[in-house]
Amino acid sequence: MRREANWCVMGLALAVLTACQTSGYAALNESDFQIAPMVERRDTLTATGYSVIDVQTSEYPAQRRLLAIRAAKLDAYRALTEQVYGQYIDATTTVAEMVVRSDTFRSRVEGVIYGATLVQIEPRGGDTYEVTLALDKSVVNDLRILYLDSISIAKG
Repeated sequence: MRREANWCVMGLALAVLTACQTSGYAALNESDFQIAPMVERRDTLTATGYSVIDVQTSEYPAQRRLLAIRAAKLDAYRALTEQVYGQYIDATTTVAEMVVRSDTFRSRVEGVIYGATLVQIEPRGGDTYEVTLALDKSVVNDLRILYLDSISIAKG
């Protein structure tokens, strides 16, 4: 029974592919798959980062504030990188006896950001800094082109 179901699925897939080929659709090449533009209607991407002052490792309050501003800026850069390149997500779920035993995930962001402008640095409450960065649409397009070029070089 299972073998017959597999043959049915394979036959159906072959029929669909044959229909696409004969109805005027060309065979797809790797170059046909492109990353769709992420910034369509906005002229700039903006991202905000946050950091807490008291968790910074310094005995001097002024230095803790500066470190918090720097950490908030890096958090904003991470948020811009997520918007331009997306996130890598690695998730694992373990189910035993129809009960979820473990559900874990990790995310990773990787990319290059340049040309971001500092919009504002502002204290929030008594213990937090907020930093907002902006990235022009033309720079996002340049970053996307550089990313696609680096992928093609790595494959070639």
